[in-house]
Amino acid sequence: MTAVHPPTSVLFALLADARLPTGGHTQSAGLEPALLAGLAVADVPGYIGGRLATVTRTEAAVAVVARHVVLGDPDERVAGLRAVWQAWAARTPAPALRETSQRLGRGYLRLAHRLWGAHPAVVALDAAVVAERTRPSAERPAGPVGRSDRGQPPRPLVLGVVGACVGLDARQVAQLVGYDDVQTIASATLKLAPVDPADATGWVVAAAPTVEAMAARVAHLTDPDDIPASGAPLLEEWAQQHVRRTERLFSA
Repeated sequence: MTAVHPPTSVLFALLADARLPTGGHTQSAGLEPALLAGLAVADVPGYIGGRLATVTRTEAAVAVVARHVVLGDPDERVAGLRAVWQAWAARTPAPALRETSQRLGRGYLRLAHRLWGAHPAVVALDAAVVAERTRPSAERPAGPVGRSDRGQPPRPLVLGVVGACVGLDARQVAQLVGYDDVQTIASATLKLAPVDPADATGWVVAAAPTVEAMAARVAHLTDPDDIPASGAPLLEEWAQQHVRRTERLFSA
């Protein structure tokens, strides 16, 4: 039987599908703790915009640079992925946000192994994982970043690798990260508050220009040092508070 190679547009739609078996349905992109802290439902569109300008922008840039690395010199892929990984950790100081991203990364990595396990990009990521897990403790960064690094790649790193596997360009990879964040928030709102589904869909549509602008700003990046570090102290504090709650619908 002749192998079937779906067009890039189909693969983009597949990766953007909320039903993808990566555990994304267990997340609210921080919305649940935000609502518990007093955020009004009417302010959810503003919350979406705030994440796109901070946390999501950083993750989109990480994915873009990871994609660039695995499409480059084969001899530099493993070291390059590790550099991107460490840049992500340095720009994600909140342990709760790091652990959530790593948990989602585990789901995406499982999917990558199942569908594209022999692809050189996935092979390079596996080698980077082994290298990080066996890194001597003396070489790990000091402080909370070093303590939380358990050798599990974060979601944007794996998404960048998957994007390379399926032929997405840099801008599409950034768009994918942005759209996934927006639709996660919109979907979570339907479970957390009495919202008309049409209104939640409207938020996603309204956020599209912001997603496009964010993607355009990071699509040209190729160096881990150029990944933006956009602080979001309130989001980080809400995430840390959420971890300690015993009654919650989403894990993050």
